[in-house]
Amino acid sequence: MDRESTPVISQLPLSAVRETGVNLNRPECVLGTAAGDLYVSDKAGGIRHIQPGGSARLIGAQAGLIPNGFALLRDGSFAIANLADNGGIWRVQRDGAAAPHIMEIDGVGLPSVNFVWLDDQERLWICVSTVRKGDHQFRRDIADGFIAVHDRHGTRVVAQDVHWTNECRMDPTGTYLYVNETFGRRLLRFRVAPNGDLSERSVITEFGKGTYPDGMAVDETGHIWVISVVSNRVIRVSPRGEQQLLLEDGDPAHIEKLETEYLANRLSRPLLYDNHSKKLQNITSIAFGGPDRKTAFLGCINGSSLAVFDSPVAGLKPVHWNW
Repeated sequence: MDRESTPVISQLPLSAVRETGVNLNRPECVLGTAAGDLYVSDKAGGIRHIQPGGSARLIGAQAGLIPNGFALLRDGSFAIANLADNGGIWRVQRDGAAAPHIMEIDGVGLPSVNFVWLDDQERLWICVSTVRKGDHQFRRDIADGFIAVHDRHGTRVVAQDVHWTNECRMDPTGTYLYVNETFGRRLLRFRVAPNGDLSERSVITEFGKGTYPDGMAVDETGHIWVISVVSNRVIRVSPRGEQQLLLEDGDPAHIEKLETEYLANRLSRPLLYDNHSKKLQNITSIAFGGPDRKTAFLGCINGSSLAVFDSPVAGLKPVHWNW
C-alpha cells in the first residue's frame, strides 16, 4: 500500500468509544501484545498487567517511582521512565523487584524522565521533557528538553533544545524518529543514523489552539497518530504533515481559557490536569492491540480505565509484540 495515498479515515463519534480495565491508577501509558496482554503504568510504582480474561495484577510497588512511559524488554522485565524527582530509568522485574537502571549520562544525573521506548534494534530511546520543575515548565519560550539513546555502547544525548519532549516513535523503515513537542505544539522528525545519532531535524507539522501533543503511535501505512492531552483529541498525521482529526472530546470554554494562559506563559498543572469532557478522561497515549492490531487503547491521566476504539488501519508491529 502506498503510504502517502491511503484513504481518509472518517472521524469517530464518542459513541464508538468503549472502556476496558477497572480500578487503574493514572494509566498514562499502555502496551499490548499478540497474546492479548495489556500492560499499563500505575502510579503505585509499577506496571498493571491486564490479562486476556480481564483479571489484573500489579507488578511492583516501588516507593519513589512514578511510572510514565515504559518499555517491555525481551526478558519480560520493564524499563520505566520515572516522573518522580529522583528521576532516571528504572528496571522492574516480573516478581516486582525494582532497581535503578539508567540514572546518569556522562556523570550528570537524569532528572524526571517522561518517556522511554524500545526500537526494533532493542535500543532504548529516553525522552526528558525539561530540566525545570513546577508550573513554570509549561511555557512557549522554554526548550530545554532532550533525547538520549541507550545501546550496547552506553547512553548518550542525541538531540537537545527540544520544546517539552514527549513520546517518540520511528517510521516503518527505521529511517526517521518522530518526537512530540508538547508545549511547542509541534511534531518533529529526525533522520536516524545506523549508530543512533540524530540529524536533519525538521518540523513535520504544527498544531493549533487546544492541541498539546503528548503520546503517539505509528500505523502500518506510516501515518502518525498523535494524542492531545486536555482537549482529548486523536489526530492522524501523514508523513507530509497533513492532519486529520479522528476523535475529540473537549470543552470549548476550557480550551479558550487554556489558550489565554498558554499564550501568556501562565499554564499551571491544575489547568492541564482538570478534566472537562464528556467521556475521555484526559487522554495521553495510544497503543494498537488486539489480534490484528486494529484495536486502539488510550492511556489517560484522570481515568481509572482505558478508552478503546476500533481502527480501520493496523498499528505498526512493536518489537515486543510476540514476547
